[in-house]
Amino acid sequence: MRRPLLFLLGALAMNAGAQPPLQLTLPDAEKLAVQNNPQFRSAQNTERAAQQVPAEVRSVLFPTVTGNVTGVGADAGSRLAAGALNNPIVYNRLASGVNLNQMVTDFGRTHNLVEAAKYRAQAQAQATETTREDILLETDRAYLTVLRDEAVLRVARETVSARQLVANQVGLLAQNQLRSSLDVSFAQVNLADAQLLLNNAQNDEQSARAALATVLGLPTQTNIALTDLTALEPMPSDISALVEEAIRKRPELADLRLEENAAKSNAEAERDLSRPTLSMVGVTGIVPAGDAQLPGRFGALGLNLSIPIFNGGLFRARQREAEYRARAASDNVKDLENRIMRDVRVAVLNAQSAYERIGLTDKLLAQAKLALDFATGRYKLGLSSIIELSQAQLNYTSAQISSSTARYDYQTQLAELRFQAGSLH
Repeated sequence: MRRPLLFLLGALAMNAGAQPPLQLTLPDAEKLAVQNNPQFRSAQNTERAAQQVPAEVRSVLFPTVTGNVTGVGADAGSRLAAGALNNPIVYNRLASGVNLNQMVTDFGRTHNLVEAAKYRAQAQAQATETTREDILLETDRAYLTVLRDEAVLRVARETVSARQLVANQVGLLAQNQLRSSLDVSFAQVNLADAQLLLNNAQNDEQSARAALATVLGLPTQTNIALTDLTALEPMPSDISALVEEAIRKRPELADLRLEENAAKSNAEAERDLSRPTLSMVGVTGIVPAGDAQLPGRFGALGLNLSIPIFNGGLFRARQREAEYRARAASDNVKDLENRIMRDVRVAVLNAQSAYERIGLTDKLLAQAKLALDFATGRYKLGLSSIIELSQAQLNYTSAQISSSTARYDYQTQLAELRFQAGSLH
């Protein structure tokens, strides 16, 4: 009495510590994956960082004000006589003041640099959206893979049960001298094959669950209950509409277009390097202590026009470099457009093929079931050998697996098609 009681208490403790199931639908899984995925958070932070760059570049257009406090001890009447083409006098003094620097105009260079930074910030936002869609596609694949492997696992269990029944029946017939030991051997081989199928199916199902938990950002969550997809979505019929939608919506393409605009703005900014820059400088302050020749207050205001004359061809080379990079960005956009059109058409073909396989595998399953029933009846009547029955069993199991997985393969291809068309939300 004591041992069963201890066993019961142990079982209750294990159940109390068991992980509660996490019930998920596909939309729930997508939301959870985006929420928990560190790649998406990294992309968001990179986007926020890129949004600060336009303000950094634009700051050149605003004045800069700095305060200075200067104390100097020098020999009376000292002059700096070496190191430059000047001869300033250095006086004893203690002074404080404020410097003001304001660029008046650089004839459009800073404006173009700001525009380029804005385009790059917008491009980073599209890169964040690309990361999000990659996560959604990976989640859909992992979710549907679990459902598919669960279906295969159910087939494997049914197969083991059915072949175990046949093996038991053949064993009894052999004991009564109604079947040979060869029949028993074939039945046991078929049973062992089904058990191997079950073992592989269990491993695949657990691996798929581990992959899904990782995508969801819950790598320690092993008990996940998934809601099956009830209805099959119809196949899109208009390929050209899907291609147009992809060209319009794909975030990777929008990213490259914005990068192209940024490269063009940068090329214009590099062209503006050869233009003058007009800036204003102002300074004011007091000298509370110092040499008698220094007044108690000082101030000055000036304008400076900087005109580039010669720098060894640096500005010209930078302009050409920026123009070539802008052309390369345009070519990258065109190349991605071509690849997107190809990928959409390939995805449509794959989805159509997967949809057709659903009907074909259903027919195959029906024929395989009919063949198995005939083979079983003929074997029971002694009109065929165990080999015919074994082959019918193998065909039926293969048809069951194909029929069970075709539906999920089609849904996976639909998710891939939505991704390629830019409509995976």
